Amino acid sequence: MRRVSRRAFMVAALSTLVTASDAHAQPARAAAVTEMRGMWLATVFGRDWPSRAGLPATAQRAELRACLDGAVRRRLNTVFFQVRPSADALWPSPYEPWSEYLTGTQGKNPGWDPLGTAIEEAHARGLELHAWFNPYRVASHTDLTRLAPGHPARRNPDWVVSYGGKLYYNPGLPQVRRFVEDAILDAVRRYPVDGVHFDDYFYPYPVRGAVFDDDAAYAAHGSGFTGRAAWRRHNIDLLVQETAARVHALRPAARFGISPFGVWRNADTDPRGSDTRAGVQTYDDLYADTRKWVRSGWLDYICPQIYWNIGFRAADYAALVPWWADVTRGTRVQLYVGEALYKAGDPTQPDAWQDPAELSRHLSLAAWYPQVRGHVFFAAKEVRTDPAGAMAQVVADHYGQSAKPPH
Repeated sequence: MRRVSRRAFMVAALSTLVTASDAHAQPARAAAVTEMRGMWLATVFGRDWPSRAGLPATAQRAELRACLDGAVRRRLNTVFFQVRPSADALWPSPYEPWSEYLTGTQGKNPGWDPLGTAIEEAHARGLELHAWFNPYRVASHTDLTRLAPGHPARRNPDWVVSYGGKLYYNPGLPQVRRFVEDAILDAVRRYPVDGVHFDDYFYPYPVRGAVFDDDAAYAAHGSGFTGRAAWRRHNIDLLVQETAARVHALRPAARFGISPFGVWRNADTDPRGSDTRAGVQTYDDLYADTRKWVRSGWLDYICPQIYWNIGFRAADYAALVPWWADVTRGTRVQLYVGEALYKAGDPTQPDAWQDPAELSRHLSLAAWYPQVRGHVFFAAKEVRTDPAGAMAQVVADHYGQSAKPPH
């Protein structure tokens, strides 16, 4: 008979326990609730907002307010607003051009300040706003001449790597890292943001047959490392560590956090890894040592994207939540869980996602781990429209009263 580990036994037991969508199946919470209840508001490709590029400023403002009102209706307390989706800006930045997702033309002034407005409107509704930045993505094509005149990537083509049909800044160049940090810190300096947020994109996700050509940068800056992979991880470590220090120096009350892909490493790759068989591992494929960032205390919070259902063989939600709880245990880093609201009711997803109670079961399971301080839902469109009723189920089962975000 195969020996079952205590952790595996607990995971299986908890998976069974939370099959009922019932708030009574979780530990009692204190009367005064403090937990993260967040949503991502994505602007890249107009994912959540605006509904289309080129809308009049009055219409864009109205749509933005509707997104924030949706968060309030669902008793959420934090919005992660994507303000630098592709080496561009949703504020009047002296470093980078206005985002094309506002007007349809990169560099064209939309006639208003989305970031400033979003902060003002969020705070008026009792919501916190974290400014969400993508560090290295430049464009979803490979033609530098399609970028706005004066774009930093056009002025410095040696900063850019073409990979998998897209353009990226090269994380291996110190001047790129400094520029990216300066562009981000401009927003932090000028606006009362409650936090600074990175998502899961560092070195790009692997593309079969493609090579990320950083040979010259490695030759210039890679001496003293055991290999290119260690050097690449060091580059991302520096970005994270330096950004955290600069954010806190400039705006001490602001929090800095990251939402990585949910699997650091599989246990069959590294015994410290999770009981998963994921095709992507952030440590090996994105050169993002997310576990190290937590254990080193560089972050205020981490919000892994655990975008799989309970019982999913390759990456079981019920296995990953306790793994991340173990990683954060004993640190000052708060753990929030990124939730795939967008999968609820999607017929292309596994059967579990056809049940609107799946996400509610996630919150019931996570409540057994005190390290989990809340959840963040992807994304704002589904929070507002809730086509499968999954968000309404979460609110009914878990969000019976308002909550303050943790600090």
